[in-house]
Amino acid sequence: MRAYRPADRDGCLRLFDGNVPEFFAPSERGDFAGFLSRPSHTAHFWVLEQGGALVACGGWLPEADGETVGLCWGMVDRALQRKGLGSRLTQARILAARQAPGITRVRLDTTQHSQGFYARFGFEVENISKDAYAPGLDRWDMILRL
Repeated sequence: MRAYRPADRDGCLRLFDGNVPEFFAPSERGDFAGFLSRPSHTAHFWVLEQGGALVACGGWLPEADGETVGLCWGMVDRALQRKGLGSRLTQARILAARQAPGITRVRLDTTQHSQGFYARFGFEVENISKDAYAPGLDRWDMILRL
């Protein structure tokens, strides 16, 4: 795993496109592209490579309260899902949050399709909003207390 570089943008967008519509709504692509263009947002964003190809990405952003980070834009190449890459990426982000001074919580929002994955790491559901991302894509707000 390594830090995101601007040259990774197209590879990250390919990962996003490969995860539509099950994990992301097509309308979220612009938000993700905008995120990738802001160095302040990508300061804690990482990529995984295999054989020179970008196969996963994800990061976290500090929240205003100074005690919480929010996991953001975690995704794995569809052809490589369920092979441990998402777990590796999630564990690394949680570890980074644990090592950050003053951080006591990790928050995320995800869909019904991946909430079970995050529950395995100890994330608990705080709220569910039906069709919040798009028709058929519910938003699950989850939190992990460190």
